[in-house]
Amino acid sequence: MNVFSRIVVGALVLIYLVLCCALASAQETVFNVPSGDVLDRGKIYGELDLPYNPGTSGAGFTPRVVAGIGHDIEIGLNINGIAVPGSLQTTPTPTLKWRPYNDARRGWALFVGDDLFIPAQNRTYDIGNYLYLELTKTWKTKTRATVGAYHFTPGVVATRQGAGGQFAIEQPFGPRITLAADWYTGNDALGYAAPGIIVKINSKLTAYGSYEIGNRGVSTGHSQFLFELGWNLN
Repeated sequence: MNVFSRIVVGALVLIYLVLCCALASAQETVFNVPSGDVLDRGKIYGELDLPYNPGTSGAGFTPRVVAGIGHDIEIGLNINGIAVPGSLQTTPTPTLKWRPYNDARRGWALFVGDDLFIPAQNRTYDIGNYLYLELTKTWKTKTRATVGAYHFTPGVVATRQGAGGQFAIEQPFGPRITLAADWYTGNDALGYAAPGIIVKINSKLTAYGSYEIGNRGVSTGHSQFLFELGWNLN
């Protein structure tokens, strides 16, 4: 089975897994950086992320499910570490995002989030954590900017612990099209700038496409495509 066939089969299997996990209830993102959105209580959102590096023919699969539980809080589950070729490092990742401050009139909001990484297969660390703080500003043009800071424990995105900035910008053009970009600083596994487009196909289905440009090593293949498919389950 070639890499493309593996991608198709893997995508179908993981879509099934996401749907099966939806009732168990990950957080919404622009492309990689957590977005300035929080689901209303009882709402559930599922997504499948598909990064692909044409230089190495490497592909990954990250299914996620997000649920709003009220009080400006989202909880969920990501399944990280699924990639071909190479050994699987399947890592269930419970997530939490909380919006403790929201001034809709002035367009300011504050977010705190945490992801807990629990390696289940071919582990290189016992447990990991991603903690972040974000501030968003939305203008009357519906342009939204995100500025934040993060901390990763050792093993998650680099051998040592890492800290840095996370940023995003989003600009809607009508009800269906949004141009966006996000960026993590640092020279680790998450160190990419990702410009792209978000297309709302209908009230349930949204498609994302971006090209991730590494903070280092672009000339040696440290860049890739990222495709995402999201849907509102209710």
